[in-house]
Amino acid sequence: MRHRVYGKHLKRSKDQRRALFRNLVQDLFRHGKIHTTQAKAKAVQPEAERLITLAKRGDLAARRLALRRVPDPKIVEELFENIAPRY
Repeated sequence: MRHRVYGKHLKRSKDQRRALFRNLVQDLFRHGKIHTTQAKAKAVQPEAERLITLAKRGDLAARRLALRRVPDPKIVEELFENIAPRY
């Protein structure tokens, strides 16, 4: 039974999974699309949507929360200035 088991593990440890998701989200916002498996794309989709929702808020606290998840300031600036207004 899978009671209270959240998300897909993708046969990786927690640190490897976190790094994979972070890299996939960065590539998604940097290039606009990514080439990956369907399972990885489905697993990373909620993370990307959370970041877009933060960017739609647009305040300083949201920017700092986004920088915590995506450590590249250029990507966060792109997210807040160009990507979030489209949604």
